[in-house]
Amino acid sequence: MTVLPNQLLIGQIHAAPPRIVYAFAGAGSQALWELHRVPGSSRTLLEAIDCYAPRSLAGFLGEAPAQAVGAATARALAARAYARAGELAEGGGPLLGLGCTAAIATDRARRGDDRCAIAICGAGILRTYALTLSKGRGRAGQEGLVTQLVIEALAAACGLRAAVTLDLRDDEALRLD
Repeated sequence: MTVLPNQLLIGQIHAAPPRIVYAFAGAGSQALWELHRVPGSSRTLLEAIDCYAPRSLAGFLGEAPAQAVGAATARALAARAYARAGELAEGGGPLLGLGCTAAIATDRARRGDDRCAIAICGAGILRTYALTLSKGRGRAGQEGLVTQLVIEALAAACGLRAAVTLDLRDDEALRLD
């Protein structure tokens, strides 16, 4: 059986001490599958929440965000996920909240860019990644890029990578805050 590079990185994430709660809206489910696909996810994941419906997102955050997809919402998701990790974790050890919100290719017209925002919140950590996606990638390609960003951002927060590196097209841009 061939082990893919993502699987090796995820194995390292599972061996790292942080435990996480992952909250996502609009895209990001494939990243959860990738984390579960590699043995050891029970050492990493405390909980995952798919806030797909607007009311679900508002319920998790405690109020409806001004904009469903953006850095502020990703940070709010990550902060709430970090608080939830504190509620769920037993014993000591570092905790992280991981938030992802995205607007990717769909079957209806939508104003604005296809995009995603990811944030990681922990003790002394608040990092945000905002990515504009190429419409030419299609839904599966966009979800794949969101997945890669989630995994690489989590690896960076675990101290496994110095920076996130993605294979971006000319019409795509990654911004870190």
